[in-house]
Amino acid sequence: MKNIKQLKFWNFGGMYYFYFMIWALIFAFLPFWLDKTANLSTSVAGLVFSAMAVTALILEPIYGLIQDKLGLKKYLFGFVVLCLLFIGPFVQFAFLPLLEMNAIFGAIVGGAYLSLCLNGGVGVVEAYIERSTRASNYEYGHVRLFGSLAGGTAAFIGGIMFVRNPYSIFWACTVSAVILGVLLWALRVKKEEKEKVHAPEVEEEESPVTKENILNVFKNRSFWGFCIMMIGIATMFDVFDQQFPNYFASFFDDASRGELVFSRIASVQVFLEAGFMILAPWFINKIGAKNGLILAGIVLFVRVLGSAYLTEVWMLAFWRLLAAIEMPLMLVSIMKYITGVFDVRLSATVYMLGFNFAKQVGITIFSYVMGTLYGSIGFQNGYVVMAIIIMAFVVVGALIMRSERYYTKNKSAAAA
Repeated sequence: MKNIKQLKFWNFGGMYYFYFMIWALIFAFLPFWLDKTANLSTSVAGLVFSAMAVTALILEPIYGLIQDKLGLKKYLFGFVVLCLLFIGPFVQFAFLPLLEMNAIFGAIVGGAYLSLCLNGGVGVVEAYIERSTRASNYEYGHVRLFGSLAGGTAAFIGGIMFVRNPYSIFWACTVSAVILGVLLWALRVKKEEKEKVHAPEVEEEESPVTKENILNVFKNRSFWGFCIMMIGIATMFDVFDQQFPNYFASFFDDASRGELVFSRIASVQVFLEAGFMILAPWFINKIGAKNGLILAGIVLFVRVLGSAYLTEVWMLAFWRLLAAIEMPLMLVSIMKYITGVFDVRLSATVYMLGFNFAKQVGITIFSYVMGTLYGSIGFQNGYVVMAIIIMAFVVVGALIMRSERYYTKNKSAAAA
């Protein structure tokens, strides 16, 4: 039985590894591909990411409710894997021809398809694995570290692959999707196992979800504070990373050399991130999930502002490495805050609306806005504006949110 439990841990880890291998390859090298291979301007490249975000806005509410209804069933996850399988053929045989025919139309179609796999699909992956690991009595952060390891691997090999053949990145995603599909098919998580591990929570979590339960989420001020916080942290994290590789490469006489160096730095960053992910659950349990989110926002603010003013290559590299602290703080805090504050039966819905939906609203707006600003006032001035936006959202969100410990005390008082 112990061997089966250990095998399941590696199954979860493998699913995270191969999904985020795809995620890291695309988000690290798609900006280079759009710039060098598709020859898009920064504003049209920003439109690709905006289209990804708009599609996710449509998908997230639907995905959340479906996944909460499905519980531990894998059908929706399987649909995401099916979309992932066709990334290689889509990019090589459809995306580029569409961009050449009409850049704006191609950007919208390409962004929408990629969102099925990434911006929209990631909510399904994260929510399903979080629920399954909780059912199997694993600490989410310990399993999630495999996603960071995947990011490190992708950054290390991706630079070499991209320089040799830009399309190889997307075909590698298709191969990873095949392995992910096999791991998903092999995974077994039973309700009986969940009952043994979380017996006190079973009655609440297994009872039917009502319309009133869903409406209570929207009546909770912490939900709206959480949404605002996610725009300040998760949105701006992604918007900053969208075109930062091009900014970094601009400091090199040979752009391909800059791309390769960036891939090495990103590789180091995500391996460091994996190390911090091991410690993050313990640390967040000590300081609280709300404080963890605030701290993640402060780190992002420092990272963006530093990239504007400290423009030596080694300084930019150091500032990039700060993401290794920021990402574990954000991811672990998000999951602990959701399960600590909201009805656990609605964890997928809250995750997809409070985190992913809010994040995509921000990305829809700020991807295009920042892309335009980069073109008009330059990357450095654009980063100063971004840093101010980050701090404003983090402060407002923190003022509205209540800590999870506030709700724990109220529950204890009500029980007494």
